[in-house]
Amino acid sequence: MHTSALPDTEHLAERARRALAACGVERLREPVGAAGTARTPVTGGILFPVEFDTAASAGRAVTAAHAAFPAWRDTPAPVRGALVRRLGELLREHKADLAELVTVEAGKIRSEALGEVQEMIDVCEFAVGLSRQLYGRTMPSERPGHRLMETWHPLGVVGVITAFNFPVAVWSWNTCIALVCGDTVVWKPSELTPLTALACHALLMRAARETGAPEDVHRVVLGDRAVGEALVDDARVALLSATGSTAMGRAVAPRVAARMGRYLLELGGNNAAVVAPSADLDLVVRGSVFAAAGTAGQRCTSLRRLIVHEDVVEEVAEKITAAYRQLQDRVGDPSAEETLVGPLIGERGYTAMRDALERAQADGGRVLVGGERRLEEAAKDAYYVEPAVVRMPGQTEVVREETFAPILYVLTYRTLEEAVELHNGVPQGLSSAVFTRDQQEAERFLSSAGSDCGIVNVNIGTSGAEIGGAFGGEKDTGGGRESGSDSWKAYMRRATNTVNFGGELPLAQGVRFL
Repeated sequence: MHTSALPDTEHLAERARRALAACGVERLREPVGAAGTARTPVTGGILFPVEFDTAASAGRAVTAAHAAFPAWRDTPAPVRGALVRRLGELLREHKADLAELVTVEAGKIRSEALGEVQEMIDVCEFAVGLSRQLYGRTMPSERPGHRLMETWHPLGVVGVITAFNFPVAVWSWNTCIALVCGDTVVWKPSELTPLTALACHALLMRAARETGAPEDVHRVVLGDRAVGEALVDDARVALLSATGSTAMGRAVAPRVAARMGRYLLELGGNNAAVVAPSADLDLVVRGSVFAAAGTAGQRCTSLRRLIVHEDVVEEVAEKITAAYRQLQDRVGDPSAEETLVGPLIGERGYTAMRDALERAQADGGRVLVGGERRLEEAAKDAYYVEPAVVRMPGQTEVVREETFAPILYVLTYRTLEEAVELHNGVPQGLSSAVFTRDQQEAERFLSSAGSDCGIVNVNIGTSGAEIGGAFGGEKDTGGGRESGSDSWKAYMRRATNTVNFGGELPLAQGVRFL
């Protein structure tokens, strides 16, 4: 990739302004109190200043959302769905604008940015259907003349804290479901992606005006950790949904629990794919390269470990290495059609990758391809890297850790039991895969004695989940579930109801009293 391929920061700022204006953000909040900035990882430059919130102004946002809750709670669920339906229509209309902001602000290549916005649209469709399907159950009562049932009710204010790598999709998972469930939302996006948040909020506010929803059904607060902590500690936030590192989750969970609040955590992943001797190796390569190098390895579902049977490891390593060599010339400006690997979000990601590679080599690992920094002369404050493949002698400590960068470790195994032990031998439990044409092996990997992750795939990579299934993981990944299936239950409270329509009052379990 030629260094001339990178645009300058001023050009990127103008693109961002046009996209913001198209979404209805006529002007950015000028820094008066807490000063922040919108930055682009494409060049490492500052686009423009943005006013950040404080803990006090975040509290006022919660106050407004809390005040709007009773009216929204009492709005029929299908009517609440009309708001999300209109949001979906606006997202379709402004898909290119939002994708532009995702590319400029998060560094995603164009196709991935468009795919993320499409994911929002898909979630809107799912949530609209859900607005007519918030089902409870009727159960047989042991007492004559009685009916036993359960009903679901809105929780209140839902606080949503999202990460930079999916600046809009994860917000939609939470917000669209929460809104149809009757909750109001206060969103704290990553401080690295404030512009996408302002654009999404503007579109949702337009949808609220057009459908007659309360203005404060959704609030957005910008800022750093202190702003997030204000949501964590506010007792009026009934559910705190937080996406980020395991360290962040360990800090959030006890604080929310201390005030008897609910939390939903989507944390780190150290995802692996097992490659069996019977696997279609071309499928392995196609599935693994995107899973490992897509979004420059900055997905929580990114493939980080390839556990390959010793009979095919040499061939797999050769094929993967050849594919990665093709990626080296496709690292660069994420807006360019030919680019497949955009920048890391910043210096911290690059430092973590460099340190991990040094530790892996100290442990006896051998870098087969990649790992070098690119385009440093064109933009010294931007961090482009070649995705790396490292052959490891075993699952050392660095392999057991999640490095949020494009490093793929290749390990070997002899038996499926050994492969499962390697696979499960990490603290995280988000996404997993097995490549095999052996039905028994596939079923064993899917069974309770197989992968211990929340997402378990066969003959497909670890990354790129559809919205219809519940998304989330176990162990250090936090145990949360978002998006599809019955994830909506996290955003509501359950009530068990007993209705006596008879003339007697028998007690359960045959108890007699008076």
